[in-house]
Amino acid sequence: MEEMVNVYFYGKKYQVPAALTIQTAMEYAGYTLTRGVGCRHGFCGACACIYRIKGHNELKTGLACTTKVQEGMYITQIPYFPTDKRTYDINDLQANQKVMMELYPEIYSCIGCNACTKACPQSLNTMQYIAYAQRGDIKKCAEESFDCIMCGTCSVRCPAGISHPMVGLLARRLNGKYIEPEAKHLTKRVEEINNGEFDSAMADMMAKSIDEVKDLYNNREIEK
Repeated sequence: MEEMVNVYFYGKKYQVPAALTIQTAMEYAGYTLTRGVGCRHGFCGACACIYRIKGHNELKTGLACTTKVQEGMYITQIPYFPTDKRTYDINDLQANQKVMMELYPEIYSCIGCNACTKACPQSLNTMQYIAYAQRGDIKKCAEESFDCIMCGTCSVRCPAGISHPMVGLLARRLNGKYIEPEAKHLTKRVEEINNGEFDSAMADMMAKSIDEVKDLYNNREIEK
């Protein structure tokens, strides 16, 4: 017989197979997921959740699509966490330490607890890229935060109230606009699109059935 575990969704007890992820266990228990569910493979950040194991005080975070259920797990989902995104015009900014000081001064309140890194489901060195942002090393901050999926679980655990995903996003935008060399092939392609060179191809694609589009996708030539 399949091993079963007792879990609690929003305070209600269910028995579910131990091999399931939180997401599939919720569906097994009868929940229809219409929010807080996206790619199902740990890359979209939509299914962040908080859980605690019965008998343990530690509050943990994870992605429902990749975190397996455990015996005595109390779970609630947080498909959106209110990180603090500042308003700015990227064309008015410069890629230096001053921009971080002005837009995200709370990063200098970091106490080095490393809770953000421990919470990251992508295993990013979150505290490190915040340290790069503090020093104004925009390029390294952008590189270290590149795989961030914006789920916000790092910010959930931060006692300093830092919006880590938004700091990383700003660094990547600044890096792309001011530090990395221009991607001339991309500029050329944008010009081609604006000139209407792909209008007929798009019209042809829109006229295809779903099955035809799936067939094209599944048999596409993948660039190396």
